[in-house]
Amino acid sequence: MKFTVRPPQVLRSYYKGSIWRMDKNEPTIYLTFDDGPVPEITPWVLDVLNNYNVKATFFCVGENIIKHPEIFQRILSEGHQVGNHTFNHLKGWEVSSTVYHKNVEQCQQFTKTDLFRPPYGRIKKSQMKKLMDDYRIVFWDVLSHDYDRLTTSKKCLGNSIKYSRNGSIIVFHDSLKASRNLKFALPQYIEHFLKLSYKFATL
Repeated sequence: MKFTVRPPQVLRSYYKGSIWRMDKNEPTIYLTFDDGPVPEITPWVLDVLNNYNVKATFFCVGENIIKHPEIFQRILSEGHQVGNHTFNHLKGWEVSSTVYHKNVEQCQQFTKTDLFRPPYGRIKKSQMKKLMDDYRIVFWDVLSHDYDRLTTSKKCLGNSIKYSRNGSIIVFHDSLKASRNLKFALPQYIEHFLKLSYKFATL
């Protein structure tokens, strides 16, 4: 499979009205983390962010919030933003709109946010259209591929740095399958852009 870091324009056009990148004139990067919170990696991520005094946005899965409420509260208490990532990490293409929207609502009971990111980046346009009444639908400008077993840690870091630019929304994952690459890439990624006088902000 081709290593796709930046989503093609055709995909951005298909999901018109969603957010892919922030202000291209500002040297600011928006770190986002999908799929947590989980005890094996999310606390480590929070420690790293705290060490560099950087804030990020966490797109949380509802069932993980229920399992690990103390970690979710730590995300909030340390000044990070949270987003809705469905309750069961649903792939929109494979379920009805009714099931999908109910799952989002179930997660929203805990996240109470206006941010939503579809798991896998896969959502039907009909599902998205309804959600846009209440949410900002956030995709990404840079996909780190930290979760991909075929992606080396050096490639994860190198491509993440190469494709990041002003206003980039980058996706990492606070999940077990991403932990090897994430632990290698995240601190070095942050250090690289801080040295270039970039700022990090929440969505």
